[in-house]
Amino acid sequence: MYQNKITLMPQDILEKDFKIDTRGYRLKEVDQFLDIIIGDYEQFFNIINNLEKEKADLLAEIMSLKQELRNSKFNMEVARSADNQEVTNVDIMRRVSQLEKMVYGIKNSNDSGRKE
Repeated sequence: MYQNKITLMPQDILEKDFKIDTRGYRLKEVDQFLDIIIGDYEQFFNIINNLEKEKADLLAEIMSLKQELRNSKFNMEVARSADNQEVTNVDIMRRVSQLEKMVYGIKNSNDSGRKE
């Protein structure tokens, strides 16, 4: 994801050749400094990749918990209606509607403004 925004890759830094001038920098110092930069870049990439993986895991967990919450709400509603002992056609239609929402992911028009 972030690789598109980073100009230099560790290999680019490693393979960079500077022109040598009579008053140029000491090549050994430049190489040592570039080695440090390469190490930092590799650490940055590792950190970014680990964070991206952690983010994906957390998003999957959030989706799982949201589904569990929906199921719990549905089960609670079923338990409440079971306590009433009297099942009407309206109750059956509500249950069917809830099942359709769970199976097909259809949102209720009343739920559009509400976030979970």
